[in-house]
Amino acid sequence: MTELSTIDAYAVQTEPATLRIERLLPGPIERVWAYLTDSDLRRQWLASGQMDAKVGAPFELVWRNDELTDPSGQRPAGFAEEHRMESRITVFDPFRKVAFTWGASGEVSFELEPTGKQVLLTIIHRRISDRANMLMIGAGWHMHLDILVARATGKEPEPFWDGWSRLRDEYDRRIPA
Repeated sequence: MTELSTIDAYAVQTEPATLRIERLLPGPIERVWAYLTDSDLRRQWLASGQMDAKVGAPFELVWRNDELTDPSGQRPAGFAEEHRMESRITVFDPFRKVAFTWGASGEVSFELEPTGKQVLLTIIHRRISDRANMLMIGAGWHMHLDILVARATGKEPEPFWDGWSRLRDEYDRRIPA
């Protein structure tokens, strides 16, 4: 396990098509779990979408990144105001792990581990199609998690799109070509 004192905010490429990113959040674990599984809470940092609490259940994620921060920043060319994606739950272990398909080919898992009064959240995004998507996904998870940490700690996050653009450039430097 990563030492808690050395958690890096940046996603790391653990395999050719896999990114892993971690964040420490204030507990209790039930609160963090709710931010992952409750559509209204998840909408505040990532995407809305009602989930049935069972393996195999389909659901739709709906991103409206312009609504995550005020101001939202400058949305890059080619990004719509709304993005929708069909998913299916592959793991549902309350307060420990939830995983689901990411579109037609990928998978994302969220693992929770209590660490005193905090909770270690680990996201693993598997089967990323190519480097261009890896850069966008790395920047996306990073910025979405920055917003989650801000929401969980009562702080004001950086404008979403400005942060995403800055981070996308940083991931371009960090992830090998």
